[in-house]
Amino acid sequence: MNERNPSAQLLSSIHPSSHPIIPASFALDGPCALCPRKCGAERSAGSLGYCRTGTGIRVGAICVHRGEEPPIRGPHGIANVFFTHCNMQCVFCQNYQISRNQGPIIEHALTLDQAVQRIEAALGRGVGAVGFVSPSHCIPQMKALIAALRGRQPRPAFVMNTNAYDTVETLTSLDGLVDAYLPDLKYMDGELAGRLSDAPDYPAVAAEALREMFRQKGSRLAVADSGYIESGLIIRHLVLPGHVENSKRCLRWLADTLSTDLHLSLMAQYRPTPAVAGDPDLGRCLRPDEYQEVLDEFHRLGFYRGWTQALASPDAYHPDFALSHPFEPA
Repeated sequence: MNERNPSAQLLSSIHPSSHPIIPASFALDGPCALCPRKCGAERSAGSLGYCRTGTGIRVGAICVHRGEEPPIRGPHGIANVFFTHCNMQCVFCQNYQISRNQGPIIEHALTLDQAVQRIEAALGRGVGAVGFVSPSHCIPQMKALIAALRGRQPRPAFVMNTNAYDTVETLTSLDGLVDAYLPDLKYMDGELAGRLSDAPDYPAVAAEALREMFRQKGSRLAVADSGYIESGLIIRHLVLPGHVENSKRCLRWLADTLSTDLHLSLMAQYRPTPAVAGDPDLGRCLRPDEYQEVLDEFHRLGFYRGWTQALASPDAYHPDFALSHPFEPA
């Protein structure tokens, strides 16, 4: 197991694009059922639904990030597209500046062509992968970006960085479009998922989603000579302070249901946000004994592929989307 690299790189320049101007509105056919909430919002008619998201491209940032797992970040980082809002509302979300569905957030409205230009600025500097962060409610936008970029040579790898609160139907529609899945497995405790993320059905939904990702990608990672992933599945789990048993249940489910050959990323980067400052568990960082207990379960179950984090990592992974690069101080 290896420790993840916390460094990042700024994407600031915008290269002229060879693409024609492309409309920035991505119509949905009828009531929205992209995510498991199936809230039925008529987004093309201006209704915003649970995720408060319309039909354009709105992002918190498009930047080169070096903080992902080694096959994802490669030698030069990954060009991450951070979509705003979310179909879950985790009270501890480190990206709360851009992920909240209530109250003000930091976001930038882009045309498709502008978004493509920003991504191409990174690809032109050797970056070999494009990541879509929290895209579950922005699938038409993600597909449009993939379509605009997949003819580029060399073609970048497309990575779906998701909370796994996804429908099987949506994931099936991405088979052949997404090269690598980077999902979370947050909970195997429905009460905890409801209380912390407003998604009591998360364990059942994520189980089906991960089964589908595993069907598409299996447990093998294909990595190109360039150092970037070509195909695969890496499952992340953030260990929450005070909730070690939930972490162990997640690992047991993966071992019993999918495979101990999976590549897992056990994250220790939890950092309290203002929303949980007074919580006796979530209001503190992870203790070494808590993280070690989860690592012991990882090995006991027979997992042998993956990455860990140093307990000093919360500061390295704490973003500020008010900056020109959210993961680097000005």
